[in-house]
Amino acid sequence: MSTIREGMPVLVRHEGDWAGTYTVVDTAGKILDHYQSHLTCQFPENSPYPYYQINRYTWADGKKEEHQFPGTYRDKTLFFDTERILGKAWEIDDSTVILSFSYKTAPELSLYEMIIISPDNNYRARTWHWFKNHQIYQRTLIQEERLR
Repeated sequence: MSTIREGMPVLVRHEGDWAGTYTVVDTAGKILDHYQSHLTCQFPENSPYPYYQINRYTWADGKKEEHQFPGTYRDKTLFFDTERILGKAWEIDDSTVILSFSYKTAPELSLYEMIIISPDNNYRARTWHWFKNHQIYQRTLIQEERLR
């Protein structure tokens, strides 16, 4: 049985802090929302969760949110089962992680996220595809840079 560091080497390249922007668009490309982000990706030692992510969001009007995502690992897959979401992530090549998840309070919604990290590990491009009752209705476009 491999550890998360051995089984998901692309995910391990995301370790650290990331700053960026989220832009939510409808299916016609109209901007619905735009906000700043600061994410922390951790691989804690001696923890029941081999992966731990903290997402912090800030809007221009001063609104703020913070969400924590502890993850478990099994068979080259990262699993999330929090109060907020249920999902899993896996690697598809040497730069891409796919994440599929749903919100527990809105079972009709599901999301598929593609996360691509640059070869130098300093930039990420992410897209969320939002589905309601299996029909796409919006996308989130995310651009991030590693904080140094």
